[in-house]
Amino acid sequence: MEIINILAQAMEPAAGKTEEGFVPMQQVWEHIISLNLIEALTFISFGVVCLLYGWRIFKILVVISFSLLGLTLGIKIGNMIQGNTSQVLSGLIGLVALAIISIPLMKYAVSVLGAVAGGILTAAIWYGCGLNENYIWAGALIGIIAGGMISFIVFRIAVMLFSSLGGSTLTVIGLLALLYLYPETKNQIKNVFFHYQWFFPVAIMAPTAIGLFAQNQFIKKSKDWSV
Repeated sequence: MEIINILAQAMEPAAGKTEEGFVPMQQVWEHIISLNLIEALTFISFGVVCLLYGWRIFKILVVISFSLLGLTLGIKIGNMIQGNTSQVLSGLIGLVALAIISIPLMKYAVSVLGAVAGGILTAAIWYGCGLNENYIWAGALIGIIAGGMISFIVFRIAVMLFSSLGGSTLTVIGLLALLYLYPETKNQIKNVFFHYQWFFPVAIMAPTAIGLFAQNQFIKKSKDWSV
């Protein structure tokens, strides 16, 4: 009954929304427009590689992902301790620690990333459909549970899911940054990004679907691929 109540409240168009919105789209946009030409092209290039060939380099992607997670957690712990030296040191310790841990626990790490990717996708659908942003965690939770279950059952799906989503996100952010750099499309892309709530989720999910299909075909034709 609690879930039904949440869904009912989520369908209310304006109820519970703050003025700035629960989803930090402004921060996402600021990150996009902060990229220069070289950075945007790098995002696109690396994103396409992850999108189509993430199954080949998934171990590297897992180590990088957990390293960044360790760095973030380390910096936050350093913040609590206080002091710039503490932040740098704790960040480096976290980075190295999670990078090392992720190697022997590769299959579990991939499954975790698959679950997170599932949560991000369902949260994107929730946001794109215009449901109440304050309950977006409910949509994310559904994806985390579903993505986690599928990832633990079929390892290949977890690999394709998180690498396709990661590659799609990098590619789309790079393309938007590239379009923003040109005066002819600068204002148009900003208007579309903020005025059409479905735009960014669809822009992320469409290449993700293409990546899933392409990687599945590549894996089927590759006899030497192993986890």
